[in-house]
Formats: sequence, C-alpha cells, structure tokens
Amino acid sequence: MIVQEKYLSHDGGKSVKYYHHSEGLDLECGAHLEELDIAYVTYGTMNADQSNVVWMCHAYTANADPIDWWPGMVGEGKFFDPAKYFIVCANILGSCYGTTGPLSINPKTGKPYYRSFPLITVRDQVKCHEILRKHLGINSIEIILGCSIGGHQAIEWAISNPPLIKNAFFVATTAVNTPWVSAFNEAQRMAIEADQTFYDDNPNGGELGLKSARAMALISYRNRETFNRTQAEDPNDLDKLDHFRVSSYQVHQGNKLADRFNAYSYYTLSKALDSHNVGRGRDGFLAALGRITAHTLVIGIDTDILFPVEDQLIIHKGIKGSVLRILASVYGHDGFLLEFEKQSKIYTQFLNGEL
Repeated sequence: MIVQEKYLSHDGGKSVKYYHHSEGLDLECGAHLEELDIAYVTYGTMNADQSNVVWMCHAYTANADPIDWWPGMVGEGKFFDPAKYFIVCANILGSCYGTTGPLSINPKTGKPYYRSFPLITVRDQVKCHEILRKHLGINSIEIILGCSIGGHQAIEWAISNPPLIKNAFFVATTAVNTPWVSAFNEAQRMAIEADQTFYDDNPNGGELGLKSARAMALISYRNRETFNRTQAEDPNDLDKLDHFRVSSYQVHQGNKLADRFNAYSYYTLSKALDSHNVGRGRDGFLAALGRITAHTLVIGIDTDILFPVEDQLIIHKGIKGSVLRILASVYGHDGFLLEFEKQSKIYTQFLNGEL
C-alpha cells in the first residue's frame, strides 16, 4: 500500500501497528476482500479487568493516531491520559493511512484497486474494529468515543454488540445520513470526477478535484459566522477588487489535504457516509437505537450545519437513559476538534454521574 509515513502519526508512523487478517472480509454489498490489513495505535496499558479501555473511532480524513488529530484531548496530562487509560484507535477501512483501501494491492491483479475498490459501509468498518478487538483480546470497552463519522461507527458498534460497551460518547454525529449531507458529498464527488486524471488510476489521480472537494467540505465543517470572523478583509482596504483572504484560505486547505490524502479514498469514504443508516435491516433507526445498553452521552454543537442538533436529538430520543448536552461553539462542526476544555468538562461530569 502507498502510504506517506510522515502523515501516519504524530511521530512519523513510529506509533502505528499493523494487523494482517488473512481471512479477508465479506462486505455488506456482497463483495469480498481477499486480504485485510488494519493499521492501529494504542497508548497506555490495559489493566487486568479491562476497565480502562477507551476505543476512539476517528473522523473522515484522520489517521489512527488520536494524538495527531486530537492533541488537546489525548496525551500526558490531557483528559484521555495514557497513564490512566488504554487508548485504541484504528484507521478505518477505505482510508489511506495503513488499513486496506483503494491504494492497497488487489491480490487478484497484483495492482492497486484505485476505482475498482468495492463499495463499503460503516458496518463494514465496524466489522474491521471487531476483528481487531478480538485480535487484541479486548472483551470490554469502558468508553467508546466517536465524533462526526467516528460517531457513525461508534453508534453502529454499540447497536451490533451492546454488552461490549459500558459508556458511549457520541459527538456531533447522526444515526441516519440525510440528503443534506449526501448533497455535499455528491458535489464533492462531481468535482473529483471532473478531474480527468482521476481515471488514470495512479496515486495522484484526481488531485485537483480533491482540492476542490476539500474546499467545498470546509464550508460545511464551519459556517457563515466562522468564515466572516476569521477571513474578514481589512476594513480600511476599501479598494480591493480581487485576491481576497478567504480565496487563498480555501486554496490552502485544498492543498493541505491533497498533500496527505488521495482522491480514491476520499471518494470511497464519501460513499460509506451516504449509506449510513443504523436502522437498515433493524426495523428502523429508533428500534436500532433502542438496542444500545451503554450509558450514553450525546453532544451536539449549536452552530453545526453538517450534523445539526436535530440529529443528536434523534439519537437521544432513541437511547433510553441517554444524556444530551449542547456545546456552544463558533467553530461549527469542527468544534469537536477545537473545544477541548468544554468537552473535558462535560465528559468529567458525565462519568462522575453529575449529569
């Protein structure tokens, strides 16, 4: 698999471990992956009764290293301190940070999958988590945490294996994908498809389309107020006609993602997001959510336009005894990545039985 090691973790890939599952994986779409590799990171030491296990499910373009993408929450002296917890995070199926994805070698052809990588779902990603869990000998998860599409995985897992999970944190996420989110995804896929290099099937294929897709996505991750605050022009510069600050910002963000991700994984993961519905084959999402027995905390962000608070209300309604808290943030959906102190306070109160 083609992986840029410097992007695998905060220490250039030194923290990443790999598990090769020779039995492969049967996918929900009916296809079968002949081989499966799972990249993962662990921090801390698991205690004898496994009461300190924290499993973190990462978001869209993140890797398996939570210190890399959540430095304000994970690490020495942070809320999720490896001195207290045994922390596990696995790179999701379809990504490009070590777990099997479009740039992996198809054993049938000896070449990377690229566009031939099969359709995957959140349930397939959770099946990979289950495979790794069994490999690691984990029989109990004290806290499962998922933010954004990490929350999709965490909810799905809590439904499919209720006895496994004691406490669940679902942050800025949803139980059922909406046409609103799929509209963003389709627009981004159209941008990738419009880049003819996407059809060349090489590691850099679709790079220009990916940059455009990331710029589109960023609008949904933030909001009007965030852009107006952070990208405002100098009020004294009244004669400016072009080259506005926000334009260079959008280009910069597109370039940043293209440096560390690829269009084929991005496209694949967007499809998995589209099909997310915990109620599929379970008599609807409320019936499915009713299977969750974990002590559950649901957090919504008041300015999130991607997965607005209405989505978290659905989760809260479906899970008996769950606690709902609304986090105030100017950062929109990305507030889960940036509001460390507010989240730490809510998590502490929840675990202490104060909510």
